[in-house]
Amino acid sequence: MEPRLNLMTNGLGAKLGKRFADLSLGIMRSTLPRATQELVMLRASQINGCGWCVDLHTKEAAAAGESAVRLHLVAAWRHSTVFTEAERAALALAEEGTRIADAHPGVSDETWAQVRKHYDEEQSTALVYLVAVINAANRLGVIVHNQGGSYEPGMFGDLPN
Repeated sequence: MEPRLNLMTNGLGAKLGKRFADLSLGIMRSTLPRATQELVMLRASQINGCGWCVDLHTKEAAAAGESAVRLHLVAAWRHSTVFTEAERAALALAEEGTRIADAHPGVSDETWAQVRKHYDEEQSTALVYLVAVINAANRLGVIVHNQGGSYEPGMFGDLPN
């Protein structure tokens, strides 16, 4: 399967991509722990079947020191012991916020209560935006057939802030 379109090689795609990157940068700079961000992005990407995003977030998390065990268990986080209560709340929000189209009733009050128990107002805001942004990124990747396997950690580190 070959990529259908490079969204960054035309004027409109580059402009929109810059806005998208700016939003992502704002989330990255929040007080939400970076490890939590990567776990959430990895889980949503797994659910959505975006190979490019799974590749990117697995490699970025590993480069930042995340253990292989935790990365391997993200897909089965409910049945593992390696995640904190706070991370579990964030992963539940990621799943429920991602599975809306699967006739899921949305984010449950129980999940939201757990998120608010572990994350302050800024971190909760970052989590909500993170789930929305990664789902949008996954859809872009799947629509244009971006393939996983070629991402190198830090590949986008030279993008302007």
